[in-house]
Amino acid sequence: MAGQILFFALAVTAIAAGIGTVWSRSPVNSALWLILNLFCIAGLYLTLNAQFIAVIQVLVYAGAIMVLFLFVIMLLNLSEKPSFTRMTFARIFGFFLVMGVLALLTYAVAAGLDVLPENVVPEAAAVSGSPSALARALFTQYALPFELIGVLLLAATIGAVVIAKRKPV
Repeated sequence: MAGQILFFALAVTAIAAGIGTVWSRSPVNSALWLILNLFCIAGLYLTLNAQFIAVIQVLVYAGAIMVLFLFVIMLLNLSEKPSFTRMTFARIFGFFLVMGVLALLTYAVAAGLDVLPENVVPEAAAVSGSPSALARALFTQYALPFELIGVLLLAATIGAVVIAKRKPV
């Protein structure tokens, strides 16, 4: 019971941090919200008995990559983005209502197509989440997607720097 409460608390915090990332006016604050989101995801991995992935999540994403993003944001000296125009209660309520309906429709379609994920037994998760099992799968079965994601992240970082760099006046 305590594991489920922790899982849902981390999930709600991760969703709130994701919303904070998108709605924050300052790029630095947005990056800090993203760091909170990444820590919550690491906590979710811990509740699923995937300790290795949780540690890698903190070290690689929340540590190295977010420090790099913060340095790039501070180096480019980005200003605050403009505020939302006429943000009303009705629009906020409508957004959450649409997201809820979308989640229900997604669940209904997944249940109808019988593609819902099966419950994971903690013992099986501990075996499949071990570093040797993950390394074997990552460097054999998923080697090409792993390399493609690395190239995509590099291209996105370079593109963000080129787009955000201010032109001399």
